[in-house]
Amino acid sequence: MRNEELLIRLTQTQGIAGYEKKVRELIEQEVRPYADELIVDPLGSLIAVKTGKGGPHPKKIMFAAHMDEIGFMVKKIEEDGRLLVCNVGWNWTASAYNTRVVFRNGIYGVVSSMKNIEDAHNDPNALFIDIGAKSKEDALKYVHVGSVCGYCGEYLPLANDLVCSKTFDDRVGCFQLIEALRENDGTYPNDIYYVFTVQEEVGCRGSKTTAAFIKPDIGIAVDVTPAHDYPCDLTGSNAIGEGIGIKVADPSVLCDEDVIAVMEQCCRHKDIPFQYEVIDKGGCDASSMNLSNFGVRSGGISVVTRYAHCSSSVISKEDAESGIRLCTAFSKYEFQF
Repeated sequence: MRNEELLIRLTQTQGIAGYEKKVRELIEQEVRPYADELIVDPLGSLIAVKTGKGGPHPKKIMFAAHMDEIGFMVKKIEEDGRLLVCNVGWNWTASAYNTRVVFRNGIYGVVSSMKNIEDAHNDPNALFIDIGAKSKEDALKYVHVGSVCGYCGEYLPLANDLVCSKTFDDRVGCFQLIEALRENDGTYPNDIYYVFTVQEEVGCRGSKTTAAFIKPDIGIAVDVTPAHDYPCDLTGSNAIGEGIGIKVADPSVLCDEDVIAVMEQCCRHKDIPFQYEVIDKGGCDASSMNLSNFGVRSGGISVVTRYAHCSSSVISKEDAESGIRLCTAFSKYEFQF
């Protein structure tokens, strides 16, 4: 996989939903030499514009990858120094238990539970964070109500070209868009908007405002999707290492059949390994683009991911590379509709 060092930096830069500035600054530095125009909207999403040369049926294509990650926010500090928290995005209580987190100011903590974790049943009210404080007064030296934290999770190699890290959701999507933009030499028939959105994990908010601004003809979410090829509580066909996912449907969006057909054609023509993606839990930025501006044809390019929304998610580097290739091929396509 190309430029792995960039993917490492993206995963290890913290950007809890609503606090994505450091991630945006990193991406902005990477894309500035290649974009025709850079725009930051009032919510904080970054839009990198690359104008095409036009053609018989030129399209305005919006690719959206979200910069934000899940985490926790302090809602109360107990007298003994424990921090009671609420979710920022969806956290699996069982996988959060006994993991390390870090606050924006560099203070570390450990997530624990006030009851048997088996009895927590994904209730964040059962969790607390221990930062080592001896009392409420002591804790207030380091954090306050409203402080946010995210998971610690190193980027590590696994067997068979797999890698493990926090926040592949959705820094791998951001990585794919950066690399696809590098390849765009301005000769494509379509105008491409590489959009790095905010606050996807709390309701796909950044894609709502950017889609309203861009008014795309086609909207593509570039994100992760849960793997089904290992024991878990989900059922489906997604398999890690079996190619990039072409989204067909999730609870938030039914993808346009013509968009799906073009993606399949691109993959077959360019020998890009792919699989069809259907999930019955979760959602993505395609939902917001799909319902913007009286309706937008929408689809998704998805990297299959094990253990998403925790500190140690796993992807295939080959799948990530296939996603970059599909973004490029789709951008170059001369649409007939």
